[in-house]
Amino acid sequence: MNPTISIAVILTVLQAAHCQKIKELSACLLGQNLRVDCRYENKTANPLTYEFSMFKDNRKHVIQTTLSVPENTLKARSDVTLSKDLLCLQLFDFTTADEGTYICELKITGDYTGNQIKNITVIKDKLEKCAGISLLIQNTSWLLLLLLSLPLLQAVDFVSL
Repeated sequence: MNPTISIAVILTVLQAAHCQKIKELSACLLGQNLRVDCRYENKTANPLTYEFSMFKDNRKHVIQTTLSVPENTLKARSDVTLSKDLLCLQLFDFTTADEGTYICELKITGDYTGNQIKNITVIKDKLEKCAGISLLIQNTSWLLLLLLSLPLLQAVDFVSL
């Protein structure tokens, strides 16, 4: 096999094995607050850096970031939580003045794919209310749900063992 082709194949495999990808960007209202969920896939243990920004009036407004310096007015009204595959921005006291295109940008140290960027247009009157946390959403198996619900079903005499 040609050495050039071998190197290209190895680099392609490494790139696929060590990449992150934004799977979904969604926005909803949680009371008076805007919540923007940036769901991503990460196949490495390398550190994640991020930036949440808003594009409005032909200008980028950085809200929360580990990549650059955020704007003080938006940073003071926002909070970011990070979990295994979810980066969540909350913008407190969301008003129509905060409408615009919200951008989630991710970068994982040592990743071959570069920054991942996704955006969503947010208009207050068109936002849905955020759903509550559900066991079904959290990829809980049906068997586990059944086992957890057995005492309740026994209490109402629906199932007798």
